[in-house]
Amino acid sequence: MTTSTEERAAENHVFEADVARLLHMMVHSVYSDKDVFLRELISNAADACEKLRYEAIAAPELLAGDPSSRILLSPDEENSRLVVEDNGIGMSRDEMIEALGTIARSGTRAFMERIEANKAGEGAQLIGQFGVGFYSSFMVADRVDVVSRRAGSGEAWLWSSDGKGSYSVAQAQPADAPARGTRVILHLMEDAKTYASRWTLERIVKEQSGHVPVPISIIEKAGAEPAELTDGTALWTKPKGDITAEQYKDFYRGVSGQYDDPALTVHFRAEGRHEYVALAFVPGSPPFDMLDPDRKGRMKLYVKRVFITDDAELLPRYLRFVRGLVDTADLPLNLSREMIQDSPILAAIRKGVTGRIIKEIEKLAESDAVAFAKLWGNFGGVLKEGIYEDFERRTQLLALARFRSTASGEGHRSLADYVRDAKEGQDAIYFLAGTNLEQLKASPQLEGFRARGIEVLLLTDPIDSFWTMNAPDFEGKTFKSITQGAADLTKFARPEGDAAPTETATAELDAFLAFAREKLADDVSDVRLSDRLTESAACLVASEQGYDREMERMLQGAGRLQSAAKPVLEINRDHPTVKALAAETTDGALREDATRLLLDQARVLDGDKPTDPRAFADRLSRLLRSSLGAA
Repeated sequence: MTTSTEERAAENHVFEADVARLLHMMVHSVYSDKDVFLRELISNAADACEKLRYEAIAAPELLAGDPSSRILLSPDEENSRLVVEDNGIGMSRDEMIEALGTIARSGTRAFMERIEANKAGEGAQLIGQFGVGFYSSFMVADRVDVVSRRAGSGEAWLWSSDGKGSYSVAQAQPADAPARGTRVILHLMEDAKTYASRWTLERIVKEQSGHVPVPISIIEKAGAEPAELTDGTALWTKPKGDITAEQYKDFYRGVSGQYDDPALTVHFRAEGRHEYVALAFVPGSPPFDMLDPDRKGRMKLYVKRVFITDDAELLPRYLRFVRGLVDTADLPLNLSREMIQDSPILAAIRKGVTGRIIKEIEKLAESDAVAFAKLWGNFGGVLKEGIYEDFERRTQLLALARFRSTASGEGHRSLADYVRDAKEGQDAIYFLAGTNLEQLKASPQLEGFRARGIEVLLLTDPIDSFWTMNAPDFEGKTFKSITQGAADLTKFARPEGDAAPTETATAELDAFLAFAREKLADDVSDVRLSDRLTESAACLVASEQGYDREMERMLQGAGRLQSAAKPVLEINRDHPTVKALAAETTDGALREDATRLLLDQARVLDGDKPTDPRAFADRLSRLLRSSLGAA
């Protein structure tokens, strides 16, 4: 059928704002590591071939007598041009617009924010770390044309752009398009002409894409025979002894979209009731999407080397930073992606892979403390989600966990360290949760524990407030927040020479406690003497029932708690301010102002602010005038 001129007319489209901004920053801000564009295009081509293999299971006619996947590089030095072509699934018009003209990954905005924050010096690492895909072509090309024909379709489409804000889509002449798949044509910039050199391309392919599971060939002149650069052998099918550290590293970079070195490589073959091969990597730096609210994993599922899906949830969400794949022959190739999640075979594989990865992390903790400390620094906050979510492995994850504490200095401590050094008669593991380490270290609630040499964990990850409620104990010791309930420190001896607080309250102190309870009744549930304070005049703690102070703040901030319970105000009987307030009986107004300022001081030390800043300022002004003898 003849196609009319009107049907072939190019449709002009404007890039989404984020895409246009991304392209501009890539060319002008992160220009140093341009080699990565080829790896990204080859990775896209391999994915297209894998998708075709999957769709051909149900529709073999899509292969149309050409069953062997391939990727072909065609450099043209004379015309400063490079063509990357595959015979994969191809794209329809709508798929082309969706894939090449819009943001396809939620992490693109995060990527751009990191670029802007690190314009000086970190660009090369950022490009590889984030894996910007097709758009990286514009680092080396001032125009990119994409011709694609979807498998099984007679129509072909041409996408074209200079990367400066718009692109066009037009129907392509069948003779100018591949029989199936996608052809990416890069019109190279003046300073990128070296990418039309065979030797440059061969070097990059072997360094960065040597283990893509699709053969890669290069053809230098029209009519010449293609020369094979890689044979498409899947790395994970080889024996571990035949794979070098560099080969693992290259494969990791391809499968993860990052450009760092893996912190841990886990490669094993499971045999027995279920047979599968797993190749997984713990990245050397946090992936950009690690804190994605959806918390999805990035492990790929293969069945007999046919890519099935990367949405199979092969690992629990607290291991979502792990990258890699699982290849099994136990699942049928025609199993729908929806049914995969409910497969008991996949559940068994998930359990086996999860257990092996955690075991390898444990081995690293035992054999290389420095490497494990870095891994924990990158991913500890996510791993601790498993303490809350994974009952089966809770004890194992608690043993792995490392914490800052009042005894850790600049390092971290394990719970085993804590239990080993606990005081005689101590039946709890004490912790203080918050958002800022330095603020926690200065917390008045710590004073009594520090004075008695009792270690307190300093927890700054949001998940800490949740798992501490969910974890019943570790080696027989329960977890207890020092901002909730009575501290009950009197059973622990104070250091020799350290004066103990007054044993009994005076009549004046009793009267002041009654006065404070009356005046602060709307703000606190009780005012009582404290055995946890040694330096500060007052502090706030939560009641024995309900949530601790940090958990209340988090739930209120998330809109899950309308109002927090009234806290308890604890006061230090030996503090000069408290003694003065107890002795003041003549000026009731002054005494009330000072008492309310004592409460606001406790709020500030707790990381909050006075509930009524104006009233706080007025009371402070009156107190200052009084102390200065002003009217």
